[in-house]
Amino acid sequence: MLLFYTDEINPRIEYTARLLFNQILDTELAFTNKSTEFQKSKLPKMNYSYEKFGEEFYIKPHRFMHCKALIQPNIQPVWYEGEKYFFESSKDSVFPFDPLAATFYLVSRYEEYIEKEKGKYKRYPAEKSILYKYNLLEKPVVNIWARMLADKLKEQFPEMKFPEPQFEFLSTIDIDNAWAYSNKGFWRGLGALAKSFSQGQIEEAKRRIRVWQKKENDPYDTYSYIDSVLEGNEKRTLFFFLLGDYKRYDKNISSSNKALQNLIRRTNGKYEVGIHPSYSSSKKKGNSRFIKEMERLEKITGEKPKKSRQHFLRLKFPRTYRRLLKNGIQQDYTMGYSTQAGFRAGICTPFYFYDVKKEKATNLKIFPFQVMDVTLRDYLGLSPEEASQKIEKLMEEVKKAGGIFISIWHNETVNDNEHWKGYREVFEKMNKKGFEWANE
Repeated sequence: MLLFYTDEINPRIEYTARLLFNQILDTELAFTNKSTEFQKSKLPKMNYSYEKFGEEFYIKPHRFMHCKALIQPNIQPVWYEGEKYFFESSKDSVFPFDPLAATFYLVSRYEEYIEKEKGKYKRYPAEKSILYKYNLLEKPVVNIWARMLADKLKEQFPEMKFPEPQFEFLSTIDIDNAWAYSNKGFWRGLGALAKSFSQGQIEEAKRRIRVWQKKENDPYDTYSYIDSVLEGNEKRTLFFFLLGDYKRYDKNISSSNKALQNLIRRTNGKYEVGIHPSYSSSKKKGNSRFIKEMERLEKITGEKPKKSRQHFLRLKFPRTYRRLLKNGIQQDYTMGYSTQAGFRAGICTPFYFYDVKKEKATNLKIFPFQVMDVTLRDYLGLSPEEASQKIEKLMEEVKKAGGIFISIWHNETVNDNEHWKGYREVFEKMNKKGFEWANE
């Protein structure tokens, strides 16, 4: 057990200390704000206050950890062991920066509460994040800081034991559009065919007709292939289905379509299935749409959804997560960027959503992902070989620090056609290595 002293045990400090020591380092933690009790204790102990008593393990807290106003803190870069971190501490502290303040800033997504500029689709731009600016986006710095704390504590308290980093792997698939041409109804199909001809897309029109005539497989019908890649690892796989009404950014097949319902039931019989809240449901007045989508999935599977990932990765703090909590979602898998690979919250361990405006930890568990197929191919413009290298680099970071490597793929991106040519091999390599490492 580690005895943690601070002169004021506030929600920010308690939340962050529990994340670092309980959740990442698997260490028991006891809190005290009584300096006499702390100084007399024979337990391994850490002083996180503005007064140092002697030669104890000491980190001076950054004032940000006691701030109550939602304002941009004054962040100065701090160099330590060749890396540029942030939130300065003091010269007599174990580190020249405050890892608790830096951790809270990242995992609470504090910067997303105060950033007014939004990118396309009204998403927080990765390029605005402090990790991107400090060239740390591809490192799980929170896990790294936790390990640094563990190493320093062991130097001072050799009796302390910390478990070795463990690598876990989760492959997730989003079904935004179950089929390219099939099962879309007569009028929708006819309209799409006419549009193809009018735009001079003759080959696409011909292909659509061949699929209708059962002479060619639908290019998005990759489910048997996905099954073959994931065989034996179904427990490490998660599917998310989009069931919103047809809109500009929500173009899946109707939830009343029997073929789609059968696909969902078949998938649910083999893997875990979650809800993929629509683009429309993420808007300010979208709660009723979200409830409707939840009810649709429950009606199909017979189970109330407990896991979710926002379509288009649309996150608005704190509205999105409050809505999920209100409607019974227990786990969310949206935490990541569409335009950049890496660690949006600086962490590869699942953590609980902290509502900054309420200054309160919640029971919603956030599972951050590191890479998405569309990011690699469309935003970063990587070749299949470069994409595999990027994925392996990120996987090695997770393996070294300990945590879960999570990826996002789509049924349409593993069809090995046109601009996705070669990405099947990327998908196969990633899953083969990930499952092997997780089973070591």
